[in-house]
Amino acid sequence: MVTPPPPPVLAAQEEADGLSTPGRYWAIVSVGLAIAMTVLDSSIANVALPVIARDFGAQPAESIWIVNAYQLAIVISLLPLASLGEIIGFRRVYQAGLATFTVASLACALSHSLAVLAAARALQGFGAAGVMSVNGGLVRFIYPHRMLGRGIGINAVVVSAAAAVGPSVASGVLALGPWPWLFAINVPVGVAALVLAARVLPANPLSGRRFDFVSATLNAFTFGLVISGVDVVTRTAAKAAGTAQILAGFIAGAVLARREWNRRRPLVPFDLLRDPLFALSAATSVASFAARMLAFVSLPFHFENTLHRSQVATGLLLTPWPMAVAVAAPLAGWLADRFSTAVLCAAGLLVFAAGLAALVVQPGGAGDFDIGWRMAVCGLGFGFFQSPNNRMMLTAAPRERAGAAGGMLGTARLTGQTIGAVLTAVMLHLMGARGETASLALAAAFAVAAAALSALRWRRS
Repeated sequence: MVTPPPPPVLAAQEEADGLSTPGRYWAIVSVGLAIAMTVLDSSIANVALPVIARDFGAQPAESIWIVNAYQLAIVISLLPLASLGEIIGFRRVYQAGLATFTVASLACALSHSLAVLAAARALQGFGAAGVMSVNGGLVRFIYPHRMLGRGIGINAVVVSAAAAVGPSVASGVLALGPWPWLFAINVPVGVAALVLAARVLPANPLSGRRFDFVSATLNAFTFGLVISGVDVVTRTAAKAAGTAQILAGFIAGAVLARREWNRRRPLVPFDLLRDPLFALSAATSVASFAARMLAFVSLPFHFENTLHRSQVATGLLLTPWPMAVAVAAPLAGWLADRFSTAVLCAAGLLVFAAGLAALVVQPGGAGDFDIGWRMAVCGLGFGFFQSPNNRMMLTAAPRERAGAAGGMLGTARLTGQTIGAVLTAVMLHLMGARGETASLALAAAFAVAAAALSALRWRRS
């Protein structure tokens, strides 16, 4: 049996060309275990919300905080923790995040009230952010440059597979036991991942600067106030309060930008965003994930309300998309190590747009196969975009800024998802049943815009 090698003593030993085998395989398994748990926990709680609300005698609207607390904690801490990874090391931030996530999972399982569970979920979100913030940076130091696309493709497969099986895992666990088991199963997996991580993850060069607590606080206020304000405006009657939160968030963001703009290594990577290649890659990511969220939020309504499918059938009809991503992502990552990333991304996004357009124009009596192949086309296109674009974002930044690039990668994804969710809510509110197909058409337009942004990178890459 192969034993995982001990961690490297100096980052310089591995910096030039990543880890050698079998250490590379053990390291990507360690990273994959943690990222799979954090992605799974983003979806399994959704399935359990009705059960949890009944157990605690809570209203459905109150139980939403079980999801919101987790997501909000990730959003406000992603960039600060990525910056911290450059200061104290990706490995230490990853291990601390994984340990926090594991302890918080146990706290979730033992929670005796909705308030305690929401607090534990927030702590779990901070732990997940520790893992997500340095995930891209770690992959860059695990794989040699010539194989980086392959490593990112494997990472994308893990994320897609976890997202695809999340609802099924949750349903299976709930069929066998009570909802606390959903969180308790993270504990042994988290402990195993921690033991493995302590032995196999690479070190990275440290920046030697101090952590900027003021900028981290401003960052938290910016993202926290804007996203919570958007949630208040779109889901409640307190429009004025929500608007005030959004304005306060933009003011905090303006102060943060003024403070950080001219710094050599800012917490918010303005230095990287001044690079047109990196900025275009980030913009492409925001537009594409907005398109994805527009589709993923509107499709369940479309399948159930317009096409009259059951909840079980809807879950099955959504599955071809992540399955196709899991097939396309590793191939796209392999191709990205050999061909133009900009062209691969643009081609994938046009296929993605075509799949979305096919969903818009499908007949009202479409069968499951007709829907399924359209969903698979969307997944294939998105998979061909995701791995190459992530590779370009990571490689456009200097190696010493890999943490900031990885943090920005996650922030771009979350920003796009937030935009897509808000736009879907607006379309459904304004247009009723017609908002479902209108959201899909808007998603196709976002995908085309993302393809155009990607094509602009061709001469720069």
